[in-house]
Amino acid sequence: MSLSLINIAKKFNRDWVFRNANYQFEIPGSYDIQGPNGSGKSTLLKILSGFLTPTEGELKLLINSNHITTENWSNHIAYAAPYYELIEEMYLEEFVSFYIKFKPLQKGISQIDLIKIAYLEEAKDKQIKNFSSGMKQRLKLALAWLSDVSIVLLDEPCSNLDATGIEWYKNLAKEYSKNKLVIVCSNHIEDEFSFCKKSLDMDNFIQIPSS
Repeated sequence: MSLSLINIAKKFNRDWVFRNANYQFEIPGSYDIQGPNGSGKSTLLKILSGFLTPTEGELKLLINSNHITTENWSNHIAYAAPYYELIEEMYLEEFVSFYIKFKPLQKGISQIDLIKIAYLEEAKDKQIKNFSSGMKQRLKLALAWLSDVSIVLLDEPCSNLDATGIEWYKNLAKEYSKNKLVIVCSNHIEDEFSFCKKSLDMDNFIQIPSS
């Protein structure tokens, strides 16, 4: 099983973010992608998630010998990022119920389990708009890790987490990264990717155009 980039490129207006991205991610596997702000990490992750369409190139997702079309990628991918918006008018239990209609949780994990794992039991009857930034981030990460998917994509996952939250994240990563493809984009914050087996830099597999 694998996720492959073949000559992937992305341009906004007249400016190329990157071109000629080629790489094959193996499933299962854990990878961290590092690079400074503006290097294209978040753009690449959005393309891998299916949220953005590449300007050039091709993506191939192979699951259990089946080629998955991009229209069906969302069934196989969970995504967490600081800019990923939750439906803040919903109450927590309402939102989780809504989410799992489209992306079920792993076998043996209930909606109540997820809320407990995220340490949000006392907020189950609160609207998400009243959550702190750390609570929102824990919810995003718990949904990503606990969804029944083959691929987990994380962009700066320790954003808005305090020291206790970072340890919580690292424990979840150790427990739930097995048998999945996990790709973490980071600004060189080791806590975010310490569990990853392979490390990539944007410059290693992407040619940034000079003009």
